[in-house]
Amino acid sequence: MQAFNSSVTRLGQLLTCVALMGGSTTVAADAERLEADLRALFGAGGNLSLGEVSSGMLRSRVTAEEIVFEAEEGERLVIDRYIVSGDYDAPDEVTLEGLRIEDSLTELTLMSAERIVLGEPSHAVFPLHAELAPDEVRLGSLAIDGIVLELASELGEELFFDTPLQDGQGRMTIDRVRGESLTHDAIGMLEITGVAGAAENLDEIGSGSFTLASLRLEELTGLDTEGEETLASLLLRDLDVDASELVGSLAMLDVDGDFNDGKGGMRLEGLQLDLARMIELAPEEERTQLRMVSNVLTDGSGELRLDAALLGSWQEKGEHSVLVSDSQIVVQDALRLLFDVNLPVRLPAGVTPADAFADPDWLERATLLGGDMRLSLTDAGLFARLATLGAAMEGMTEAQYVEQARTQAQGLGMMFGPEAQAVLLGLVELLEGSAEELEVRLNLPAESSVASYQTDPLGVVDKLNVKFETR
Repeated sequence: MQAFNSSVTRLGQLLTCVALMGGSTTVAADAERLEADLRALFGAGGNLSLGEVSSGMLRSRVTAEEIVFEAEEGERLVIDRYIVSGDYDAPDEVTLEGLRIEDSLTELTLMSAERIVLGEPSHAVFPLHAELAPDEVRLGSLAIDGIVLELASELGEELFFDTPLQDGQGRMTIDRVRGESLTHDAIGMLEITGVAGAAENLDEIGSGSFTLASLRLEELTGLDTEGEETLASLLLRDLDVDASELVGSLAMLDVDGDFNDGKGGMRLEGLQLDLARMIELAPEEERTQLRMVSNVLTDGSGELRLDAALLGSWQEKGEHSVLVSDSQIVVQDALRLLFDVNLPVRLPAGVTPADAFADPDWLERATLLGGDMRLSLTDAGLFARLATLGAAMEGMTEAQYVEQARTQAQGLGMMFGPEAQAVLLGLVELLEGSAEELEVRLNLPAESSVASYQTDPLGVVDKLNVKFETR
């Protein structure tokens, strides 16, 4: 029995040795392939140096260290460590550690990242100089940590093309980037967190600093065709800007662009603009007029605060659909505007309600089957301040200014009809303080079209059942 056990032990040792030898042959080949692929990737248009390229004995992993590529244009790419994990032809992960892009003349670091992890990439090394079919470029996931970027570089200009940062000069840092399902024409999810920067020449924003807690995009498609891009959702949190032309913050922007679930729209919360600071930074000759506008909008506080929600939904009702919009804009200490729509419509053949929300032009070809709209304007101090300012600028009392506005409303009403006159006189009531809210309700006829209202705007009121009320 002991002899049998010894034989089994020796057999196991022999099999293990054979397996390791075979495995080492495979990983050695993978090491050679990695070196060859890296040289092919960086070999043209510059000089490449590689440190040690090695393979793991017990794990399927190939590592290249101290990669330095000196481009002919004067830039230097440095990667401390390039790791391919898993099957070389179908990697589990590709990891880049200590990536830096430097200006070899000034030694300035143009961009750096502590760590980049490509999950389930379609290639261990993407051959940038080769022609790849679209389905050959894909990532299951993406993770980047510790990004530092100099904006005044070709890389920064390319990354932020057609944004205020395109011509900026300064530095941006990003704590982390996470992505899922990335291809040449679509992104399943992309989230950026911990953004901070300081720069000059930020287009209309001027020069200053900015921070962003997070930005998350989901289901971004159509990237390979200009004008065909679609976005299912966008969520932005805690943006702060302190620049020469803009001082403000935004707590949240939530955009739902996917109406296939029956709803969508946009919500904006906690937009604050420090008008007082912005006025101090404005040219001296513009400050007086800007202060008047600020005082009217903010009741003298110098801080404009706004919240908004533009929401829509739809329901299938047999042969037609019902489109519903529930929107509001609230300017703190100024006004509140509500707009509600309930429209039963018969859409053109092949057009879904989701299509109509994504592209409102479809509504021009739809048949409106009645429905109603409600517009409500509630004064929270704005109209009283407008009356005071208007009277001061006209050199009259507030009562005289209100009477002048009433006379003008009556005159315009004679031109545009009694319904328009009623709305204008309702606004006058808000000015004089005899009312705090103006509400307009429209009931559409049993069957009509958007096009019929566009061709004869002044005749619209004759086709609608219009009601007005002030409170």
